[in-house]
Amino acid sequence: MKIKKKILLYFSATVIGLNAVSLSIIFILFSEYREEQFQQQQKEKIQTTIKLIERIKQESATISYLIDQQDINDFYDEKLLVYDSKKNLIFTSLDSLDIDKAESTLNKLSPTYDWIETKEEEYDLIGIYLEHNKQSYYAVSKAYDAFGYDKLYFLLNVLNGIFLFTCATVILMSNYLANIISKPLTVLADKLNQYDLSKENVNELEVETSSYELNQLTKRFNQLLNRTNEAFVFQKHTIHHISHQLKTPIAVLVSELERIMRFPEIGKAKPEIEAQVNKAKSLGSTINVLLEISKIESGQQIEKQALRIDELFFDVIEEINAVNPDFHFDINYMPSEINESRLIVNANPILIIQAVHNLLSNGVAYSSNSRVEINFNSFSDSELKIQIANYGKPISPAEENFLFNHFFRGENSRGKVGFGLGLVLTKKILELSASSISYSNPAPNYNVFELTFRLS
Repeated sequence: MKIKKKILLYFSATVIGLNAVSLSIIFILFSEYREEQFQQQQKEKIQTTIKLIERIKQESATISYLIDQQDINDFYDEKLLVYDSKKNLIFTSLDSLDIDKAESTLNKLSPTYDWIETKEEEYDLIGIYLEHNKQSYYAVSKAYDAFGYDKLYFLLNVLNGIFLFTCATVILMSNYLANIISKPLTVLADKLNQYDLSKENVNELEVETSSYELNQLTKRFNQLLNRTNEAFVFQKHTIHHISHQLKTPIAVLVSELERIMRFPEIGKAKPEIEAQVNKAKSLGSTINVLLEISKIESGQQIEKQALRIDELFFDVIEEINAVNPDFHFDINYMPSEINESRLIVNANPILIIQAVHNLLSNGVAYSSNSRVEINFNSFSDSELKIQIANYGKPISPAEENFLFNHFFRGENSRGKVGFGLGLVLTKKILELSASSISYSNPAPNYNVFELTFRLS
């Protein structure tokens, strides 16, 4: 069922139901009030009749007729019976109306049970025990409240009219409100149907509405859309990444091993084999990083631990120097007095090692003086900043916006080995570690990558 019809159905049913209950309660209360008021009038007439009987002190038909004549027009279609203390009939009104329950009502009356009220069809019947001037009397009255019923029926017609008018009004208003409320949802649904998730760049959803809930829904949907789009794009490029990153190293590894097999002496082959083992380890690290990121993209939580980040840098530097022994890494701490607690970050070691390796390898590849400067800035209590700087040809300001895009390579990368994926992977790893990376060119031919880690 469409939400418009649900709103119309639920709202109309609720309001109409409440209206029906309210009007029914009004009618019931008025009906009870009519009955109670009429019975009190019957009681008052009985009391007046008993007073007249006591004043006259006679039971002749003529006197009974005169007593009855003075109030014959009080009620429409009435019968009144008055009994003495021994329940002997001493007065009966002139009406020909029969009281079927007169005897049973009289038998139930007593000084302790002095009031009985019941109905005979639409007639109100009461039985009463009274004491007046030390005399006891019993009386049974049956009458039809013509005036009260007229008012009750008039009220019933009015309430029915109000109910029908209210129903029509509520249905019209419900339909109008349902259109207003459901319109943004309908627009939202239409726009969702028009989205093509196969595209890499999808515009954010915009819905004009003043509803807080719909604005929040749209906001959360856009966040989900961006997150899903990022996952799709990353998944797509990961395939290319694996293809480019693994195909060439494997081919080189196989070629080198075939070359080593042709060595005449095993002693000469040993250094070559060690070099290929290091390359294979590097290849294995790349595969592990890609597997870890794939786990994250599938919704699994990454395992984090407290890491001494400068020690991790030293490990990577040692690995790089094994291949590039003439390259220099200058490490500086700010302040010079090291606060070790500000060098500990919470991250996944496999991923962070790969990110650091990518950045330092970049520094080696693009440095013009075989030197990279690493600065650990721990002045802040809340974050640790690490700058990796080198002298070399920078990228242009126009290219900076694309530095962390898949397969982007600037003009300064001509003649350099690479596929334009290292920085993309590095940024992804840092984001997963609640960290960030930025690039700047503060001086001519001076490149700076700055990492920012939040401290616990």
